[in-house]
Amino acid sequence: MRSLRLLPFLAALAVAAAPATANTALQPAPRDAAWLKRHEGFVAEAARGGVDVLVLGDSITDGWRRLGPNGGKAVWDLEFAPLRAANFGIGGDRTQHVLWRIEHGTLEGLRPKVVVLMIGTNNTGFERDGTTARNTPAETVAGVQAIVGQLRRRLPEARVLLLAVFPRGERPDHPQRLQVNEINRGLAPLADGRHVTFLDVGPSFLAADGTLPAAVMPDFLHPREEGYTRWAAALKAPLAGLLR
Repeated sequence: MRSLRLLPFLAALAVAAAPATANTALQPAPRDAAWLKRHEGFVAEAARGGVDVLVLGDSITDGWRRLGPNGGKAVWDLEFAPLRAANFGIGGDRTQHVLWRIEHGTLEGLRPKVVVLMIGTNNTGFERDGTTARNTPAETVAGVQAIVGQLRRRLPEARVLLLAVFPRGERPDHPQRLQVNEINRGLAPLADGRHVTFLDVGPSFLAADGTLPAAVMPDFLHPREEGYTRWAAALKAPLAGLLR
């Protein structure tokens, strides 16, 4: 009879001992062959050195390379190329992909003065099946924190300018906008007042009523040239201060 009375207790112990669901935002992971080829290009670029400002991120960062009114190339050439800046953004990246890149040579040979990091928007929402959630805001924050930790360990002399994830969705109540807001609340405390600075330039893109104008981000996610112009303007003074 005593063994029967112990069954609920033993079951509870088993549940407590079971591993929690792994946070994929923290698990370094590569992507497809085309992605690996781009990564290898960045590794080669890093090995050449000569970079004072390193910009890390996803398609929003990648868009600094895009020519024409829907891209930021003209703004980059004017505002960032003179700073000896390098753009290591890859479209579609999540925190786990940036972590993998860092662990596989993307920083080797670099001694930047400042690293500008914005990552996490692709950790929100659902997979292509429309039902499988990607990551919670807390999981995404943990992934970004891990990247910041790697940057501090591997580039101890660099200042990290951690950007809030940009607003997405046309209206303030868009589900992913709400997720992004929660992520940003979790990112702000990562600033330490010395090595890591947190900067939210999101308000620069929004109308007075909180909506995201199509003239700034046509798909309510990726900036067009007007958006990149606003982004550059918001970065200018903070970046100059960190470079000094």
